[in-house]
Amino acid sequence: MNTAINLSVVIPVYNEQDVLPALFDRLYPALDALNLRYEIVFVNDGSRDKSAAMLADQFAQRPDVTRVVLFNGNFGQHRAILAGFEHSRGERVVTLDADLQNPPEDIGLLLAEMDKGHDYVGSIRRQRNDSLWRHVASRAMNRLREKLTRIKMTDQGCMMRAYSRRIIDTINQCNELHTFIPALAYQFAQNPTEVTVGHEERFAGESKYSLYSLIRLNFDLMTGFSIVPLQWFSLLGMAVSAGSGLLVVYLLLRRLILGPEVGGVFTLFAIAFFLIGIALFGIGLLGEYIGRIYQEVRSRPRYVIQAVLEQKGEQA
Repeated sequence: MNTAINLSVVIPVYNEQDVLPALFDRLYPALDALNLRYEIVFVNDGSRDKSAAMLADQFAQRPDVTRVVLFNGNFGQHRAILAGFEHSRGERVVTLDADLQNPPEDIGLLLAEMDKGHDYVGSIRRQRNDSLWRHVASRAMNRLREKLTRIKMTDQGCMMRAYSRRIIDTINQCNELHTFIPALAYQFAQNPTEVTVGHEERFAGESKYSLYSLIRLNFDLMTGFSIVPLQWFSLLGMAVSAGSGLLVVYLLLRRLILGPEVGGVFTLFAIAFFLIGIALFGIGLLGEYIGRIYQEVRSRPRYVIQAVLEQKGEQA
């Protein structure tokens, strides 16, 4: 009898008490219909509502296919997914958000693509039900990310993705604190592909990603996978230096030919402020890279687990 787990579904949870009952009602029947031996790994990311208690109750009802990892604080969605990867045992692993914006019934679409030989399956939301600013921001960051990292993902914001065990094992060997999992998996994949999945309005509650969180996430993506921003700024610095030298020569010749004048003071102020702004931007960009180096060299744990709810004898 084959006792191997065919599928692991990793779901990070943060303050989702209003969504979890509906998630349970749809997720388990959808997975049962696949006729696979599966497990669901919930990772509670320091929820302050009743999410942890509800996950514990669900584990008590379905301990054969449910595992719950409880953090002792809030460490972020990607670190929660990494913890789920480390506790997963399936030959294939699917990540899914708890908000039901991506229907669990579409997990079969990702597995069907893997049956064709693909080791990593990304997803594209068929019809996004997000606000206008989320659409615009997402498209802009997609274009910028592709130019900086050369990683092509049609829809980087959709977390419903499928990974082979080889890719999961490789990701588990990476120890960086700040990363972007879909991009990391794309680098390790040999035969990646994408599939279109459904996208629904959030079942309840509000998105945990603010504009600031999205900006920080994209900083992690760009600084974690490319040094192109630093190279661009170096080129900009050389161009500005050359332009400044030409300006000095021009002003010197103008003074020699026309004599001293006062009329250009405000122009010089504007140029000085512009150059100072560029310098401050460059210092901030350099600080982003140095800050990440500082956080990495401290070698602090990415997360701290309070408890793991699982059947005895089934530790990963």
